Amino acid sequence: MKTVVITGGTSGIGLGLAEAFLAQGCAVVICGRKAKKVEKAIEKLAETHERKRILGVVCDVTDAPQVQMLWQAAEAQFGKVDIWVNNAGVAHPAQSVWEQPAELCESVVRTNLLGVVHGSRVAVAGMLAQGFGSVYNMAGFGARDGKTMKGMTLYGSTKSAVHYFTRSLAKELKGKPVIVGELYPGMVVTQMLIAPLKDRPQDFEKAKKVFNILASRVEEAAPWLAKRMLKN
Repeated sequence: MKTVVITGGTSGIGLGLAEAFLAQGCAVVICGRKAKKVEKAIEKLAETHERKRILGVVCDVTDAPQVQMLWQAAEAQFGKVDIWVNNAGVAHPAQSVWEQPAELCESVVRTNLLGVVHGSRVAVAGMLAQGFGSVYNMAGFGARDGKTMKGMTLYGSTKSAVHYFTRSLAKELKGKPVIVGELYPGMVVTQMLIAPLKDRPQDFEKAKKVFNILASRVEEAAPWLAKRMLKN
């Protein structure tokens, strides 16, 4: 039985991935910053899957010691970690950088970039010690095609940095028993996608038409990603 750790696994694609991996017979460890959200997610997953294959941990991925404790909790419960998914992320309203509160800017950068750095360094170190494993970082707008969008400068910059970080880390690990990859789910309807438009009803109505045509649902995207990670 493979063990999968998913940061930001209490909602959206993260929770969908947890469901998908459990459906494939894996043990799953999810984390989130709030205990109530972690508990609620565990209850939901346990409705259709064995409770003994599910572990929830309260963890802020911007705090390095907490991320180390997440690894230790997964290892203590299941003996190993086969796949680690750095999925935790923060969105922001579709506004220019100078319109964003400083606290929000820091939260987006710390979660989307520093959270991936902490997760990757902890997971890679643990996997090198155990002799195997795979680390996957979640891509997003700005990750690789160089496109920009009004109001997405901050978020896109963090994902562009994650793309560089992932490529570079993969090269550093060449010849070693750890795989590093990047996940491209495309446009998926989640709260993170919708949240930036919540205070702009006219723009939301326009965007909804695009979402209905181009976007996938979590129930479609998550199993597709999970199967490919397991196959890889």
